[in-house]
Amino acid sequence: MKFRRPRSLNGLILVGFGFVALPLLLAVVWALVNLDRVAEQSERLVSTGVSAADNNRRLEEQLVTLERVARQYEVLRNPDSLQIILDDLESLENQLSEMAPLVAEANATGLADSIGNGASTIVGALSDPEIDDERLAATIDRFVPMRQRVETLTTLLSAYIDTELSTLQETARDAQRVSAWQVAALVPGTVVLVLIFTFLVARPISQIDQAIHQLGESGFSKPIDIKGPTDLERLGRQLEWLRVRLLELAQEKNKFLRHMSHELKTPLANIREGTELLLDGSVGDLEESQREVTDILRMNGLKLQQLIENLLSFSAWQTKSEVLTLSDFPLRAQVIAVAKTQRLALKAANIQLKLDVENIIVNADQDKIRTVIDNLLSNAIKFTPRGGLITIRASRLPTSFVLEFGDTGPGIPDEESPRIFEAFFQGRREQGGQVGGTGIGLSVVLECIQAHDGSVELVDSDEFRGAHFRVHIPQERAVAKQKLAVNG
Repeated sequence: MKFRRPRSLNGLILVGFGFVALPLLLAVVWALVNLDRVAEQSERLVSTGVSAADNNRRLEEQLVTLERVARQYEVLRNPDSLQIILDDLESLENQLSEMAPLVAEANATGLADSIGNGASTIVGALSDPEIDDERLAATIDRFVPMRQRVETLTTLLSAYIDTELSTLQETARDAQRVSAWQVAALVPGTVVLVLIFTFLVARPISQIDQAIHQLGESGFSKPIDIKGPTDLERLGRQLEWLRVRLLELAQEKNKFLRHMSHELKTPLANIREGTELLLDGSVGDLEESQREVTDILRMNGLKLQQLIENLLSFSAWQTKSEVLTLSDFPLRAQVIAVAKTQRLALKAANIQLKLDVENIIVNADQDKIRTVIDNLLSNAIKFTPRGGLITIRASRLPTSFVLEFGDTGPGIPDEESPRIFEAFFQGRREQGGQVGGTGIGLSVVLECIQAHDGSVELVDSDEFRGAHFRVHIPQERAVAKQKLAVNG
């Protein structure tokens, strides 16, 4: 017959409690029954022992009394003594009758009967009016073996009590051994049952925890399927509905970002093309003031282009549509090229840029590395005050290369540091620049680096007064030859 598992969590807990508690309850009941039986036997044995001791004492006293009166009758031949002898015989026989059940249990009925018959024979002989002195003396001497029989009966009864006591002790020891074996068997059995039902309850709860963690990490692609009690399965179905809804919202958001970014790129390209034509003098020479205004337009056009590219990169990574294109390229030249695109922003804020970049060849996706450098440098420019300093360092390690960005800005508050790589998160501190950020620059940085199986961290050090970012990019294969960077 197949065991049907309870479908609800409460039912499963109750059944588990029952399976765990039932063996313990049976063991307790068995122990109580045996304890009651041993206690009853002990009480009966104590009562029997006390009664036996008292009956033996009275039997000996009555036999002694009967012998004493008989010896008085031998001397005095007093009829009153004979009546007393008859009364004592009756008391002796009553005592033997009272002891009969215990005597029977001790298998001493024959001995007790011989005592009673012997006493009756002696009293019958004493009651003969024609008995002579010689026969009387011989009759009274028969009390000696009578006393021996009484002593033997007392010994038999004591031995019986001792035997019953030993039996009771052995019964108690047997009960103790059985209880010990029950405990020895119940403890691992109970542990196994607890583990089984804990697994039955913990597995769906663990699945729910993993599903919630998956949703919290924006992992909407994997379906949520909870197996277990009905109420937990119902909760799993609700989480699956939530996952599908969040996936739809994420897809709608990415679609909106792609459409908006593409719509913005066309007019922005026209604006940039116009500013470049103005700067090149294609439509005539510009005065110094006009050239300054045109430089400002060009710089902000570049910033808007970077924001749009960030939105497109973020959307592409969210849909997992981009792949890496690995190549060997000089890192220093890439850093210098990005720095040149930011020279107007650096100049406008009077910020110094310090480059401490080794002349190394790295193997990575050049466009993604450029995006990382561009976003981290732009982020540093936004938060570095006028007259500040930004430092970029790069070096090679045995299995990776390292990029570091440090600035002299206000830094990142401790309460905001866990969230700075979240998409669209912006801190409370005001940022510089004429074009505000979207809050996805560092998110794009993180995704580009994770695509290389690398890592980026916010370093807590005293080397830089402001923020300090450190990027590790592993190198899966060694670059055959380190080439000197060109153009700087």
